[in-house]
Amino acid sequence: MKKEKNKHVHHGKSTRDILDPGQVLLNVGIKPGDIFVDAGCGDGFISLEASKMVGEKGMVYAVDIHDKSLESLEKEIQNKKSGNISLLLADITRKLPLEDDSVDIYFMANVFHGLVSNNEVTNTMKESLRILKPGGILAIVDFKKVKNTPGPPLEVRLEPEEIVETLLSCQLQEPKIIDTGPYHYLVLASSR
Repeated sequence: MKKEKNKHVHHGKSTRDILDPGQVLLNVGIKPGDIFVDAGCGDGFISLEASKMVGEKGMVYAVDIHDKSLESLEKEIQNKKSGNISLLLADITRKLPLEDDSVDIYFMANVFHGLVSNNEVTNTMKESLRILKPGGILAIVDFKKVKNTPGPPLEVRLEPEEIVETLLSCQLQEPKIIDTGPYHYLVLASSR
């Protein structure tokens, strides 16, 4: 399978030092009581911040395909005594073990460019829309397409308008682009 050789690897360095999770989540509109999915959570620094913001009545599902990432996050959860984070070892391009219409916010940080490179957008979008509540938010953070900045190779990065186009083709509503720091942008859209 030649295509597998050229497959973009989804697991990169943490962006913990270059992305402010609190500011990003405020831009997303997270609130107490929300059910939040951190799809491709990596080391989980965004999941940990979301956990504080959704509070005791909310829930965070930290989803990653790499068990080492989740093991590291599990240690941090135990240290911080975060009782509202559930770890899911799963592939976001396949069916997730979550109910239909059960999630307020489906969040992906630094993942979408890899989905596009690997032609995995259709399955991922279908699954995210299955679990999002009507009116739920799909939030995508990705790297700006700027030379000599941290992140993946320039040729796999996307302009935010490319993500907006994809979201519109998936019947998501009102996509908007928000600048979220020197290296990232955020695209938000709501489900029907």
